Amino acid sequence: MPDTHRRSESRYGNRPTMKDVAARAGVGLKTVSRVVNGEPGVTPETERRVQEAIEALGFRRNDSARVLRKGRTASIGLVLEDLADPFYGPLSRAVEEVARAHGALLINGSSAEDPDREQELVLALCARRVDGLVVIPAGDDHRYLEPELKAGVATVFVDRPAGRIDADVVLSDNFGGARDGVAHLIAHGHHRIGFIGDMPRIHTAAERLRGYRAAMEGAGISVADSWMSLGVTDPERVRRAAEEMLTGPEPVTAVFAGNNRVAVTVIRVLAEHTRPVALVGFDDIELGDLLQPGVTVVAQDAAALGRTAAERLFRQLDGSLILPERIELPTRLITRGSGELPPAD
Repeated sequence: MPDTHRRSESRYGNRPTMKDVAARAGVGLKTVSRVVNGEPGVTPETERRVQEAIEALGFRRNDSARVLRKGRTASIGLVLEDLADPFYGPLSRAVEEVARAHGALLINGSSAEDPDREQELVLALCARRVDGLVVIPAGDDHRYLEPELKAGVATVFVDRPAGRIDADVVLSDNFGGARDGVAHLIAHGHHRIGFIGDMPRIHTAAERLRGYRAAMEGAGISVADSWMSLGVTDPERVRRAAEEMLTGPEPVTAVFAGNNRVAVTVIRVLAEHTRPVALVGFDDIELGDLLQPGVTVVAQDAAALGRTAAERLFRQLDGSLILPERIELPTRLITRGSGELPPAD
């Protein structure tokens, strides 16, 4: 019978230390430390021997120990809603690029839109001594972070504000973008416009619904309850909502989709209907410009959200920011054809 324990020990050994390097190179521990940290005072020949020992042993500097001596771990945490959502790709990349420029490592995770999971993930990152956090919140009560903030953990919320604490937040103009998108449909002759959005407790969904209502009210259009649907964004729920709007007693002639996931399902539903229906979506979608007609969208700059939040985080860390601020970035209406279709009746 094979000795699995012995095999495990032979495969996974201990990492080499500076003491191991010093012994192999025949030098003192302080000499190895100088070479590893790029400090002067070592002859070229000695440095060559140390570097050869480092290479032969596969030694790696213990950065965590080094930065802890300086009071920083040179790492930040990013808590997203859903790592699979295309919107968060450029946002995460922008945060990573800023972190990299500051010599910091980015650790990210997903809350899956679960407030308890968000709190668990945030506190786990804090337990690992990250210097700061960029958080896309799932919950609406962030008082659990107060001890961490007092302990000096820099924190910036992005896409949605924090709940029940004062903290920096970077947002898109969700209200203004939705209002402009719906006003665009109204300008092309539509009065029966449906709104399909995310769960109403989510800040972005509530603000986009408010923008929809404001545009309709501004045009003197009364909104039927059957024209509005908020809830989870899974395809089954969105499909059901879209089909009810398209076939009800007051069928809509246009739809405003509250986010990219909603828009994708609505596009599939509209492809099955013979009557042309106008569509404007909030958030751009991949290949939206290649469809016939192209998808008109209210685009927000996800990369700018991430970059602005991360830059603000590092300004907190260097002590140049004192009071929390709310920063709102503009959206942009991109017309491609679907939002310019006239009413079919």
